[in-house]
Amino acid sequence: MLLENERVDQLYAEDIQIIQSKEVFSFSMDAVLLANFPALPKRGLIVDLCAGNGAVGLFASRKTSAVIKQIELQPRLADMGTRSIQLNQLEKQMEMIQLDLKDAPSVIKPDSVDLILCNPPYFKELPDSRKNPNPYLAIARHEIHTSLNEVINVSAKLLKTNGRLAMVHRPDRFLDIMNGMQEANIAPKRVQFVYPKPGKEATILLVEGILRGKKDGFRVLPPFYIQNEHGSYQTEMAALLYGN
Repeated sequence: MLLENERVDQLYAEDIQIIQSKEVFSFSMDAVLLANFPALPKRGLIVDLCAGNGAVGLFASRKTSAVIKQIELQPRLADMGTRSIQLNQLEKQMEMIQLDLKDAPSVIKPDSVDLILCNPPYFKELPDSRKNPNPYLAIARHEIHTSLNEVINVSAKLLKTNGRLAMVHRPDRFLDIMNGMQEANIAPKRVQFVYPKPGKEATILLVEGILRGKKDGFRVLPPFYIQNEHGSYQTEMAALLYGN
């Protein structure tokens, strides 16, 4: 099951094991937060775009009976995700598909998805961008093979009417996300800013929109703090990681 330089980590709150490696992109707090941000449909179809090694979909799987399809460009990460699905005996519920995101409508029927989860590359691809020398990390973090607008537009094709797109991103891309969603006829509905601890600026953004949804009803949720002022996980974050 494990290849060289791989390990098995565990999210205790959901009793999920996940295959990881220090050589490639590993899941972070972002994945845990995203998997717990939207209300998950009890049934139907969930798609996890930019799935990496499958963390977001795996973490969400314990809360729903919906089918979960994951799309990941990089073969090594997709293979790790497939083996993590097998490790958790979730083959009947989940599938990892190694594919370029823009080709997702060729394997997932348009207008069929209830919820899309996405932890996309955060950084714009600019001529002077400083990228990680590790290509796995560079692709995961920078818009080399996809872009924010492409993620949003592909999501709009896949979602059914009133289907939802939930993303985790950086606060400095907030306006880009709002504009991109509205151009794709996805009405932004819920936003939450995540802070390392009280007194610090937000470092993570969670956002959810509804395809062809009404334009009113936009909500900014209370701030979410990772740690308290003493540097320990605050109660809500500890519950997401370790359970109640």
